[in-house]
Amino acid sequence: MNILIVDGYNIIGAWPALRRLKEEGDLAAARDLLIDKMADYKGFTGDHVVIVFDAHLVQGNEKKYKHYDIDVIFTKEHETADERIERLAKTFMNARTKVYVATSDYTEQWTVFSQGALRKSARELLYEIETVERDISKKLRDIRYRTPISKMPLNDKVAEIFEKWRRGQK
Repeated sequence: MNILIVDGYNIIGAWPALRRLKEEGDLAAARDLLIDKMADYKGFTGDHVVIVFDAHLVQGNEKKYKHYDIDVIFTKEHETADERIERLAKTFMNARTKVYVATSDYTEQWTVFSQGALRKSARELLYEIETVERDISKKLRDIRYRTPISKMPLNDKVAEIFEKWRRGQK
């Protein structure tokens, strides 16, 4: 089993589309888009995905929830995402699990690597996401191409009549 732990704000700061949303003042939209992209990634690869967002400047308890089968964690007060990622990587490590940490924070990469986790830079993850999106699009095109519109072949005239009926026209 593969587990991918994503340093949320680090990735937002590194990917152009997400960084643009953040700079426009819509950090929530950037977070949501990251979660959406990671959900597609999870659905395609089957990897377990955990996204960790820093909340060390925010008062209150940590917040965890599942969204699109992605674990989303906002750290507790005075805890950095790096600290949580390191603990998670240690917790998930075992003989049957490969743990990957996606961050472009060089120090964090080496810290988790020294614990036995594998590292992915933000650029590597973006490339993987783009590849997954292309593969999903290709599979959808192939399915649409192979799937007949109806179970029984119709000539164009009959198909046009049925389409008018479907739309409530005569």
